[in-house]
Amino acid sequence: MPETPEPPETTARHGDRYDVRTQDVSGQVVVGRGNTVSRVEAAPGGPAAAVTEEELAALRAEFARVRALVPADEPEAERAVGLLDELEEAVTAPEADLSTMAYVRQWFARRLPALAGAVAGLVIHPVVGRLVEAAGGRLLEEFNQRFTE
Repeated sequence: MPETPEPPETTARHGDRYDVRTQDVSGQVVVGRGNTVSRVEAAPGGPAAAVTEEELAALRAEFARVRALVPADEPEAERAVGLLDELEEAVTAPEADLSTMAYVRQWFARRLPALAGAVAGLVIHPVVGRLVEAAGGRLLEEFNQRFTE
């Protein structure tokens, strides 16, 4: 009986560069270091599960953690902290303010790119997704289009 050859290595890491070869993938593929992947989906035909006070407290703690990452000597530090405050208000409002969420995320990408990933993580945080889901289908659909697709 002939021996089956070993499949070629599908991923090779070269410093911070990855060469990936796939076959028959029908979904997302994430490669690299420090990636965060979140998915927000509405429960089919049912209401969204309520967000608990503990979950809201954890989300607020995550906002505090990201605020603490803003370098004090950064010329835009005061503006950055103010925008994080606005973002926290936008995601915890009775109906999330998606325009503010997009603006803040884009501002960090342009002005403080070292924190852009942390801010994007706040926008797509699972608790934020559940808050958006609880607000209703139209908002959830727009949220998914803007931030998760």
